[in-house]
Amino acid sequence: MSLIETYRRKIKRKKEELNKLRISKATELGKILSHKKKILSAQANIGRTKSTATISSKYREIEREEKKIADIDKKVADLDKKIARIEADVISEEKKLGREVDGEQKKRNAADKKRLADNEKRMKEVSGMLNRHSEMHQETNRVLEELKNLPEEITVLFMASNPLDAPQLRLDEEARVIQEMIRKSEHRGSVSFETRWATRALDVIQAINEENPTIIHFSGHGSEDDEIVFQDNQGNAKLVSKEAIVQTMMSTSDEIKLVFFNTCFSYGQAQVVVQHVDAAIGMTTTIGDEAARVFAAQFYSAIGFGLSVKKAFEQGKAALMLEGIPEKDTPVMYVKDGLDPNELTIVKP
Repeated sequence: MSLIETYRRKIKRKKEELNKLRISKATELGKILSHKKKILSAQANIGRTKSTATISSKYREIEREEKKIADIDKKVADLDKKIARIEADVISEEKKLGREVDGEQKKRNAADKKRLADNEKRMKEVSGMLNRHSEMHQETNRVLEELKNLPEEITVLFMASNPLDAPQLRLDEEARVIQEMIRKSEHRGSVSFETRWATRALDVIQAINEENPTIIHFSGHGSEDDEIVFQDNQGNAKLVSKEAIVQTMMSTSDEIKLVFFNTCFSYGQAQVVVQHVDAAIGMTTTIGDEAARVFAAQFYSAIGFGLSVKKAFEQGKAALMLEGIPEKDTPVMYVKDGLDPNELTIVKP
C-alpha cells in the first residue's frame, strides 16, 4: 500500500471518529433543554404553592436537575478536548499527505514533459495539409460539444414566510447562500432565482403565474398536522393545509418539476404533491436553521451542475455530514410513480 493511500485512510478514519464525537456532543447538548424545562417547571410549582414540604421537594428536584446539567457540561468539555486533539491529528496527517502528493506529482510532471517532447517531435513529421484538416476537425467537435451542452433555462421560485408571532428564522441567509451556490455552478446562466418574501397564502398562485417556475421552494415554518405556515394581512401566522397546496400545484403551471418544502414536518406534503409534479422534498421532523441552509444550498449547487435530482439530494445530505450536522436523515425525497430519480434532471446539458 502506498504512503498516499495510508495517509488517506488514516485521515478518513480520524474524520469518522471526529464526526461521531461531534454527534455525541450535539446529543449531550440536546439533553440540557429537557433539564432546564424541569427546573422551570419546579420553580413555577414553588411559586404556586404554600406547602413547605412541596417547596422543599421542588428545591431538591432543582438541585438534581442542575447537577445533571453540570455533569453534561463536564462531558461536553471532555468531548471538546477530544475533538480538538483529533482535529490537530487530521491537520498533521493532511500535511503529510500533501507533501507525498506533491512528490508524486513532480514525478508525473517529469514523465509528462518527456511525453510532450516526444509528441511534438512526431507532430512535426505530419504534413501541413493533415494539420489543417485536424484543426478543422477539432473546431467542428468543439462547436458540436458546445451546442450539445446548452442547458435548458429554469426558474427557481423561493417563497419565504416568517410570521411575526412565530420563532424568527434566517430565511434571508438561506436565500443568499442558495443564490451564491447557483452562481458558482457550471450552468449558472440557465438558472434564474426569484424570491418572494412575507408570503401570504394567495401570493403563492400569483407568484407561480408570474414566474412560471420549474422549481418551487417553500422556506419557513411547518406544523405537525401537514400544514405550511404563511402570513396573514397583519403579518401573523396563517396555517395552510397540504390539500390546499396539492390543489395549488394541480391548478397552476405545467412546468413545475420539483417542489422543495424546506419546512418542519413537511414529508406528508411532499409525499402527496408528487401526484402532480415529478419530485418533491420534505422534512420528516423539525430541521434546524443551519441544516436547512446547508442542505438546500448544496442541493441547488448540484442542480446547477446538471446532476440528477437523486445526486443533488444525496449531495445535500453529504454536505450535512461534512459540516458535522446530525440531521442527514431529516430530508426525504419522493418521485412520481414510474420515474427514476437517477435519470431525472432539471438542468440538462
